[in-house]
Amino acid sequence: MKKNSRQTFVLLITTMVYGLAFSGLAMADQEAYRIDNAHSFANWNIRHVASKTSGTFSDVKGKILIDRSNLANSSVEAKINVLSVNSSHAKRDENIKKEEYLDAGKFKEMTFVSSKVEAKSKTEGIITGTFTMHGVAKKMTFPFTMLGFGTDPWGAARMGLEAHTSLKASDFGFTWPLKPNAPIGDEIEITLLIEGVKLPAEKVIK
Repeated sequence: MKKNSRQTFVLLITTMVYGLAFSGLAMADQEAYRIDNAHSFANWNIRHVASKTSGTFSDVKGKILIDRSNLANSSVEAKINVLSVNSSHAKRDENIKKEEYLDAGKFKEMTFVSSKVEAKSKTEGIITGTFTMHGVAKKMTFPFTMLGFGTDPWGAARMGLEAHTSLKASDFGFTWPLKPNAPIGDEIEITLLIEGVKLPAEKVIK
């Protein structure tokens, strides 16, 4: 093997080794959490005539990868079951699920997949990703706050975060806000209260 070829080969191997080592180090800093749908909520507020109506989607599932030392090295994948809508009024909930509003029979799930996390501090940041609802995918950016880490009474490690955003229903193909004198508003205010249960180290896979 010629000298230049040997040098190229050694350089290639060295680059691969350092690359794998760096990747492993970055992954080692991440912790994986399963979203606990018994303690996680996607709460919403929307105008109703002259006031506001609020409720929640109580079935939120997914996975969160968190790097406590660098929030920018974190990510989120979440699913929200549209059929879990709860406005504390059974008849209204059934109406919300109908084709005229959320069309839950056809679009049973909302999803969010992050593409970027920007750290503002050790506990706050801005997350960007793709949110899909009613068959329409839109880029969304919203702030979040890490509420903390702790151990529950049964010994499981947990984390919590809170996020706030808003969206226009009409941007996702819903027509109810566009009707003349519509009793239901277009803007939906959202508060995400998410609690996660830590997964084994081998689950830290993007």
